Amino acid sequence: MTSRAEYCVIACAEAWRDNGEVLASPMGLVPSVGAHLAKRTFSPDLLLTDGEALLVGLDGEPEGWLPYRRHLAMVTGGRRHVMMGASQIDRYGNQNISCIGDWERPARQLLGVRGAPVNTLNNPVSYWIPRHSTRVFVERVDMVSGVGYDRAAGPYHRLGRVVSDLGVFDFDTPDHTLRLASVHPGVTAEEVRAATGFALAGGADVPYTREPTAGELRLIREVIDPAGLREREVPAR
Repeated sequence: MTSRAEYCVIACAEAWRDNGEVLASPMGLVPSVGAHLAKRTFSPDLLLTDGEALLVGLDGEPEGWLPYRRHLAMVTGGRRHVMMGASQIDRYGNQNISCIGDWERPARQLLGVRGAPVNTLNNPVSYWIPRHSTRVFVERVDMVSGVGYDRAAGPYHRLGRVVSDLGVFDFDTPDHTLRLASVHPGVTAEEVRAATGFALAGGADVPYTREPTAGELRLIREVIDPAGLREREVPAR
């Protein structure tokens, strides 16, 4: 039986489908498993990094040097696809990882803006949200860290997909607002809409997230994440 975490892995992996030779930058365990699965299956040209200075192969062994200047060139030229997290995200894909509440006197201080503006303006970005709720999917983010479709345009600004523990979302609408693209098996569209702080685009007939193949499940369970750490990030329901 496929677990909820494994559906999330599949959904994250699909973010890198047909990306070609770009640097995959997954932030989080499930996105990392997804990126490795994508490279082992339908996106073999993906580049993986150790997060510091090296390009690495599927076995983690170094394959090439990735100096900071080259990394920056990839970031600013659309040659990287990041999957980041979000403490808040709105219907246009504006992301907040900086603070909750008023910027001058926030109720909670978070990571800070960090590289989110550069990421979203200069290379494709997707999002992974392991706990879907109205506190995360909000009508208006308290502070814009990652830039959404209502605030930016350009040759490299593209928001791919948002994956949560409930479903998959994209911006394939005329006004680039968030659309419910699929729900994970065991979840209803009504549950997703009730857990979202704004009206999602998309009709009532929402498909399920695709099933992993037997080969993909074997890779997830036996090769990429044999310790089952994915189940800690997305517990069984």
